[in-house]
Amino acid sequence: MRSRKPISMCFILCVSVAAVAMPLPASAEGPEFVVDASWPKPLPNNWILGQVAGIAVDDQDHIWVLHRPRTLTEDERGAAMTPPRSKCCIPAPPVIEFDQEGNVVNSWGGAGAGYEWPSNEHGLQIDHNGNVWLGGNGAGTADDEGRTGEDTSDGMVLKFTREGAFLLQIGRAGALQGSAVTAQLGRAANLAFDAAANEVYIADGYANHRIIVFDADSGAFKRMWGAYGNVPSDEELPLYTPDSPQFANPVHCVRVSNDGLVYVCDRSNNRVQIFTTDGTFVRQFVFEPDTRGSGSVWDMEIWPDDNQTYLIIVDGTNNEMRVVRRADGVVLNTFGRSGRNAGQFHWVHNIAIDSEGNVFTTEVDNGKRVQKWMLINR
Repeated sequence: MRSRKPISMCFILCVSVAAVAMPLPASAEGPEFVVDASWPKPLPNNWILGQVAGIAVDDQDHIWVLHRPRTLTEDERGAAMTPPRSKCCIPAPPVIEFDQEGNVVNSWGGAGAGYEWPSNEHGLQIDHNGNVWLGGNGAGTADDEGRTGEDTSDGMVLKFTREGAFLLQIGRAGALQGSAVTAQLGRAANLAFDAAANEVYIADGYANHRIIVFDADSGAFKRMWGAYGNVPSDEELPLYTPDSPQFANPVHCVRVSNDGLVYVCDRSNNRVQIFTTDGTFVRQFVFEPDTRGSGSVWDMEIWPDDNQTYLIIVDGTNNEMRVVRRADGVVLNTFGRSGRNAGQFHWVHNIAIDSEGNVFTTEVDNGKRVQKWMLINR
C-alpha cells in the first residue's frame, strides 16, 4: 500500500451532500477494457467454483479469490457425492491464488483449529504485510461443525498468512448484537487497510450499519461510525434513499485512498459516501438512484495510478461496471451488461485491479465465476 499523502483542504471543505453522477458520451476520457475469455485457465483436480464472493490482488500481481463451496448444487458437485453421480466436479478449496496467466498456484481454507470459519464466505483482501483477511455474511445457517440456528450468524473476520496459517479472529459466530457492540461484528461484507496506521477497516455489514476500525495486529477496537459520520443506528429505514441518515444493509465495501479518504459502498441506498479516516463526512456520490432490488453500488476499487484518478464501481443489479472520476463522481464510461457470455454478468459482485490496470470481477448467485478485463486504453 502506498504511503498516505496530505489531504487537500478544499476537497474536505467543499462538501457536497449528494452529487448525482451523470453519464458522459462513450468517447469521454477514462480507461477502457476488453474481456479476456481465456482467463483463468481450467481448474486442476476436477475442481469447480461456487459463488465467488471475494477477490484481491497482492504485491506480486497474483489474484486471490474467495468462493462458496456450499453453494454448489448436487449436479455441479456430482463427483464429490457418495457414491459419485457424475464424472465432474469436486468443490475447490475456498481460497485460491492465481498467477497472472490464470494458473492456480496455491489454495486452502475451511474449518480448522483455533478459529470459526464463516458459514457463508464474503469478502477477501490482502493487507500491507501480505496477510489474507476474509469474512462471512451467513445468517444462522449450518456450518462445518453441524451447528444450526440463529446463534450461528457470522459475526467475525479472520486473518491468515498467505500459506493459510491462522493469525487472528475479530468477533465470533453467534447471535447478532447490533451496531453499538464493538466485540461482535454483524455479517461483515468486506475490508480495507491503512498501512501507515496499521488499521483494518470493516464494512459491517449485512446486519450492522457501520464502518468499524481495529488494530490490524491485536484486533483492538479503534473507532466506528455510520452514515454522514453519525453514531451507527439499527433503526429500520426505507431502502433506496440517497439522503438517508443511516447506512442501509448491506454496508457492502470500504476502500482507503492514498490521500486519506475512506470510500464506503452504501449498496441499497445507491450511493458512495466519503469520509476522512476519523469518520468525518466529506461528500457522497449517487449512482442510478432509481435502482431497486439490491441497489447500484456493490463494490469499488481505486485506480492504481499515482493520483488514483478513477473509481471503478461494481453494480450487480444493473450488471455493469462504472468508470468514475474520483474528484467529482462523474461517470466517464461503463462496461459489461447482463448475460451469460464472456464479458457479460449475472450478479457481478467484487472487483480487483492489478498494477497494470487489468480488472478482475466475480459473480455470485448462479453466475459462479471470475473474469479478467484487459486494459486497452488508459
